[in-house]
Amino acid sequence: MISRATLLDRGDLASWAASVRARGERIVFTNGCFDLLHRGHVEYLAEAAACGDVLIVAVNSDASVRGLKGPSRPLVSAADRCAVLQYLRPVEALTIFDEPTPLETIMLVRPDVLVKGDEYAERDIVGAEDVRSWGGDVVRVPMRPGRSTSGLIESIKRLP
Repeated sequence: MISRATLLDRGDLASWAASVRARGERIVFTNGCFDLLHRGHVEYLAEAAACGDVLIVAVNSDASVRGLKGPSRPLVSAADRCAVLQYLRPVEALTIFDEPTPLETIMLVRPDVLVKGDEYAERDIVGAEDVRSWGGDVVRVPMRPGRSTSGLIESIKRLP
């Protein structure tokens, strides 16, 4: 049997995080749309997971993605994006958030490490100041040039 990451609803986040901390493990948190999962995503998640013991991924809901990316996105529903992410070894837990930013989710989880791609300056990373205030770390992972969902969509649009 292949192990799958746990999909948590908002009501379970705080108790899940408390149980992880009770085991003495460091929680790593990242978030994103993860529409059209690709190599850049997988490598990013592996690097994020290496920053602690347990990786939780907060996935933008369909409405949240539309607000960020426009009415033609997401291409893949949040349920399907999470179903794929559940089978990636570095991911131990997932949750879906509806808000424009993951701040409420970050506050419930209170991660030890917050990870985002290096396309964001630390001052622009939602929750960075909060995570640092409780002694956590903020890590910026280098992004892979040419590896993006938007780039894939543009490539597909150019096909004959």
